[in-house]
Amino acid sequence: MTVLETKGLKKYYGQSESLVKALDGVDLTVNQGEFVSIVGTSGSGKSTLLHMLGGLDYPTEGSVIVDGKDISGLKEDALAIFRRRKIGFVFQSYNLVPVLNVYENIVFPIQLDGNKVDVSYVDQIIKTLGLENKVNSLPSQLSGGQQQRVAIARALAAKPAIILADEPTGNLDSKTSQNVLGLLKVTSRKFEQTIVMITHNEEIAQMADRIIRIEDGKIVTGGSRA
Repeated sequence: MTVLETKGLKKYYGQSESLVKALDGVDLTVNQGEFVSIVGTSGSGKSTLLHMLGGLDYPTEGSVIVDGKDISGLKEDALAIFRRRKIGFVFQSYNLVPVLNVYENIVFPIQLDGNKVDVSYVDQIIKTLGLENKVNSLPSQLSGGQQQRVAIARALAAKPAIILADEPTGNLDSKTSQNVLGLLKVTSRKFEQTIVMITHNEEIAQMADRIIRIEDGKIVTGGSRA
């Protein structure tokens, strides 16, 4: 089942001679439970694409459909609610709340939305990510790899339609990167979670089920499931 789709997606900046086509007609589909990496050099459009997929910016033209809903025309308030409920984010800067402990950070977005925490599900995530001995620790007491695992747990806990990971190992050493990516893949499988990851690292990209390559704002390979 298709959970994420773009049709004729364009994002232009400037005009006439200074026109920049950050995205220039992107069509892609991602199925439920896929772990997909989007690869491209700096300036290829991959970060812009991630912002469009996550409803963090509006396209110039085209549509973004997440879990059957076209989000490209939603008003800001409705889009913010949709993001919170349907899209999980994992950034290279972990974005944890420093005064909350690990468990509180993980369930914070769920409580913010006024929803009940599925305690057994959250406990399962915590155990899968090896954080059971850190639930009462503050972010400042964790290593970078542990903080990133908390960020992944937080994204998973709300049971979003998709998780978008933007260079999630950018601040980690190579060994920790492999460990975190391995856990990301495990959680994708175990919880049937759809994950779309942006990276410039070819080695990391190879861990995904499918690699989508973007150049000059256009998908060159891997845009649809073979």
